[in-house]
Parts: sequence; C-alpha cells; structure tokens
Amino acid sequence: MNPSPRILIVDDDPHIRELLGHYLQGFAMQCDGADDGRAMQAALASARYDLIILDLMLPGEDGLSLCRQLRQRSETPVIMLTARGEATDRVVGLELGADDYVVKPFDPRELVARIHSILRRSVRAQPPAPERDELRFDGWTLSRLKRQLTTPQQLLVPLSNAEFRLLLTFLDRPQHILSREQLLDAARGRSFDAFDRSIDLLVSRLRQKLGDDPRSPRLLKTVRGEGYLFDGKVSR
Repeated sequence: MNPSPRILIVDDDPHIRELLGHYLQGFAMQCDGADDGRAMQAALASARYDLIILDLMLPGEDGLSLCRQLRQRSETPVIMLTARGEATDRVVGLELGADDYVVKPFDPRELVARIHSILRRSVRAQPPAPERDELRFDGWTLSRLKRQLTTPQQLLVPLSNAEFRLLLTFLDRPQHILSREQLLDAARGRSFDAFDRSIDLLVSRLRQKLGDDPRSPRLLKTVRGEGYLFDGKVSR
C-alpha cells in the first residue's frame, strides 16, 4: 500500500468534506475535495488518486451515474457514501463498479478500516497469466481479461461488474462451500454485515444469466445454513 495514499472526497456538504478530510489526514492520507461531478472530473484530470469516496446524492449527476462513468475508463477503487442502506440500493451501486458501500451515519474508524482493506487488495491484485485467461465450465467460457461470458452456442452474455466478480469467485473455488461473507468479501473487496442478503440477489441474477433453474440449480447450489457451492468442473 502507498504509505501516503491520496483520497478524493466527493460530497456536496462542505462540513462533511472538511471533517472527513481532517480525520483521514490523521491516518497519513492526502485528501482533496469536490462538491459535484464537474469538480470531481477536474480533480481527476489534474491528479492521480488511490481511492474515491463518492456520495450518492449530488447536485447534477448523482453518484451512481458518476460511478458508471468512472468504471468505463478507470479501476480506481470507489466507496459509495450514502444515507440509503437497503440491499437493493447496495446491489445497484456495487453492480456499477463500487468497491464498498458505507451508510450514513457511520463510524469514521470503520471507514478508515475499509479504505485500508480496499487499498491492500488493490496492491495485491495482479493481472492473470495469459494461459489462465479463459475458464471453461459446462460448455461456457469466461474470459478474465475481456470480462466476457460466452454461452455454449458462442453467444456473449453481458455481465455487470458485480456479476463478473461473483462468477469468477465461484470458478476459482469450484466444489467448495462459500459463505455469503466470503463471497461478498472476495467479489467486492469488502466485508459486509453477516446478515446482509444482497449476495442472494446477485446469485439469483447470475443463475438467470446461466440458465440455472432456481428451483433445482445444477451449477450454483444453495447449501442451507452455510452459503453457496459451484457444482461444476472448471478447466483453464
């Protein structure tokens, strides 16, 4: 991890920007602020940031739209900061590419811990070896580099960022029971509340795209009281 990571705080409340920036500086982080999407774009054009804290409710373009634009050209980690904490809202933000989702009001110490966790994962991430780019299962092919899922009939199936990470997590550990917490942590780079059910919504969507019958799934199986298991053979 960079010993002095640079953080961009995007929030239209100057009080939050000031307090949060001052707090993070106490943990050896350099902090800049932006009050809307236009100011955020200007900051990104003039400096490189290790992580962006992005408020959901902003004047003009909201945080979800800005996160979508960011992911089209950058892999800079994003933490969504919002007062909305429903599971469906979390899924939308995470599917658009956010790495974490912190609900206001929050303990700033928890935010610091999440920032450190995401930055550590970002440093550890390495490009996959070319020979391991494609993962094949049950006639399907998933490309790590292209982030593309291809059906047995050679048709492309669009995957959201969250769906891609979730499927990749399953394929990396076939025949292993993975808890919701493990899946969320591995697929999102974050730790969720133990009772968070947003992973169930993502698994359901992934089953639909794989044509896996939710009443009797062949590939993504539910292990009652424990989590999920990918019951298929994966070749690399």
